[in-house]
Amino acid sequence: MNTLFDKIWDAHVVTSVAGGPDQLYIDRHYCHEVTSPQAFNELRERKLKVFRPQKTVCSPDHNIPTLHQDRPIADPVSRNQVDTLARNAREFGLTYYGLGNEKNGIIHVIGPEYGLTLPGMTIVCGDSHTSTHGAFGAIAFGIGTSEVAMVLASQCILQPKPQTMRINIEGQLAPGVTAKDIALYIIARMTTGGATGYFVEYAGEAIRALSMEERMTVCNLSIEMGARGGLIAPDETTFAYVKEREFAPKGEAWDRALAYWKTLHSDADATFDREVTFQAADIAPRITYGTNPGMGIAIDEAIPTEESIDESGKLSFRQALRYMGFEAGEKLLGKKIDYVFLGSCTNGRIEDFRAFARLVKGHRKADHVTAWLVPGSQAVARQIKAEGLDRTLAEAGFEIRQPGCSACLAMNDDKVPAGKYAVSTSNRNFEGRQGPGARTILAGPLVAAAAAITGEITDPRKFL
Repeated sequence: MNTLFDKIWDAHVVTSVAGGPDQLYIDRHYCHEVTSPQAFNELRERKLKVFRPQKTVCSPDHNIPTLHQDRPIADPVSRNQVDTLARNAREFGLTYYGLGNEKNGIIHVIGPEYGLTLPGMTIVCGDSHTSTHGAFGAIAFGIGTSEVAMVLASQCILQPKPQTMRINIEGQLAPGVTAKDIALYIIARMTTGGATGYFVEYAGEAIRALSMEERMTVCNLSIEMGARGGLIAPDETTFAYVKEREFAPKGEAWDRALAYWKTLHSDADATFDREVTFQAADIAPRITYGTNPGMGIAIDEAIPTEESIDESGKLSFRQALRYMGFEAGEKLLGKKIDYVFLGSCTNGRIEDFRAFARLVKGHRKADHVTAWLVPGSQAVARQIKAEGLDRTLAEAGFEIRQPGCSACLAMNDDKVPAGKYAVSTSNRNFEGRQGPGARTILAGPLVAAAAAITGEITDPRKFL
């Protein structure tokens, strides 16, 4: 019997190479400004057109500013990349949601918002966090620039079929524990290479209880433990989210699609290449202490001692602590922080802003903290205003910036200065990820909110 992954993958195989890769048909291709220019140049050099332009959707996100988006982008490199994507989309007849467009935003946020991401699809983008879309019961993964050209030219890609893994989270989450905490817990337990070569299906009571936005957070971080991607079987939560979205099927087409989507689950006796089970009760609000997402602890735990680290990892452990300015065995509760970032394709959706606003309501931002609250899309920004969250946040001393990837990575104006500590809801804490010398502490929106009002790493459960 088949896993969910097998069902979707096998349905999209065009041809197979004996002992080699499969030619996989791609239902949806997302495209941003960073990884696409060379791909379009390759099409020109080979005098090729985009085979199915209606299947590709483009939106600039990495390089765009989060202030004054009505003005020309000041940085020449960023401006050139954004302008190049606009020209390429226009030349090749692709859907393009540029700056100022009501549908602009982070590509992994806008796809689900408008019903472009649907169960059973194969989805690719020249971005590792394409795994986000797996939350809908889709096979979604990042690809390289040469593969972007391949998809543009043929709507197919050559890929070896990954192995399958199922990660079960059983039981119920405790109050104050978020989907981000689930993901950071899994990565810490699995390590950053523990799922290499696998496509992961998330299952179990705690996963089924998550909203779609929470499921996207979990799937988004699959890549951080080495997985090719992650997915969750679609259910009534999925169907309710997708229904009536702009590009979702309507009428009889919806009925047909829904009937198919309800078959998208792993069979009861399906066999996975590996299966792992964790208990939701063991998960607490989490933070990272090092320079990869697997270097994480519960917020009230101490950093591991060097004696507890495998010999092969001791050098990187020491280097990470040196970079972060932390010591083995110390606790980080009460550690002063300088910046807070709420946003990214991991935690830039409306539920993240609701959670942040709920915790800070009635409090004030710490004076010394710089807070960047950045919606993942124009739609999220509009909803923040419609729900009055902007007023709640303003009363607490916060302001909402304009949509974009922002401080997730140092490719735009939102850079954390060297040596400063940033509690960040993004997905990576590599050296220099948020700016040269910046020190990133990954966390969920509740931990970020608690840090923003206290000015230090704080357990958010004290405010609940």
